[in-house]
Amino acid sequence: MSDPVKILILHGGTSKEREVSLASGRAVADALELRHTVELVRLDQDSLPDGIQSADTVVFPALHGTFGEDGQLQALLDAAGVEYCGSGAAASRLCMDKVAAKVVAREQGVPTPDWMTFDAEGKPLADDVIAQLGPSLVVKPVDQGSSVGLHFSDHRSALGVALSQVHRGKWLIEQRITGRELTVGLLEGKAMGVVEIVSSSGVYDYQAKYTPGSTEYLYPAKLKPDIKAHIQRYAERLFAACGCRDFARVDFLLDGESLYFLEINTLPGLTTTSLLPKSASCAGYDFEMLAEALVAPAVKRLLSAGNGEEAP
Repeated sequence: MSDPVKILILHGGTSKEREVSLASGRAVADALELRHTVELVRLDQDSLPDGIQSADTVVFPALHGTFGEDGQLQALLDAAGVEYCGSGAAASRLCMDKVAAKVVAREQGVPTPDWMTFDAEGKPLADDVIAQLGPSLVVKPVDQGSSVGLHFSDHRSALGVALSQVHRGKWLIEQRITGRELTVGLLEGKAMGVVEIVSSSGVYDYQAKYTPGSTEYLYPAKLKPDIKAHIQRYAERLFAACGCRDFARVDFLLDGESLYFLEINTLPGLTTTSLLPKSASCAGYDFEMLAEALVAPAVKRLLSAGNGEEAP
């Protein structure tokens, strides 16, 4: 029997991650249709669809990148009085800004690679960057996901080429840590299994993420128990410190036994190759169970509000 609450899934959007979002939305819709009334809506502009009934509808924002993940959509939903899944506007905005999230990590005692930022209109000289951070670097946009715009540099000329391809926006240059790429999903602030990402090219970029067969995923990752526990504690600490809600995914690098925070994702991908479902499977969730767990807190908040209760 369908739940009396309708789940309105928004996917698509106008960001560079549109195709990933379309796949995520469809996967979540398919998983939820047995237990809920589901409507899948494709967004082709940065605005809310008309006619959302706030009394009986929960929005699942299966949107990645700008508008969906940076707090803009969440602010519009808040203003319209519509309940939705995932983090609120402030936490979404903070976590989408990789620099702001790194500042929170430092404040919480979580190691993160050294960095510097710049605007496209004021690009630094390659020699100045290398003098501050060394020659092995990562260049990426401050506020994009799915490795959009990601460049790796191991010498001055490569850095110069990467900088020459920057034309707009705010950018981050980060020390490149060579190590194991790890990620962990969280449900309601509780860390699940740790996933290790092994790219055949040695670089986990957009192509490696979304081309089946180009990357091997080990889940649960083979880690010493104390390292695994450390990753999970750090993830839970960052989830709370950033004000996240319902679910998220946190990415790390492990160099020997030194752990480094990379970023936190408030609307992780939910495609067949996505990492959050792999992390959740380590905790016993299949995809249908995970989809239900992703929407359950928002459904509870809506029903509590309808009964005049204060949502926990």
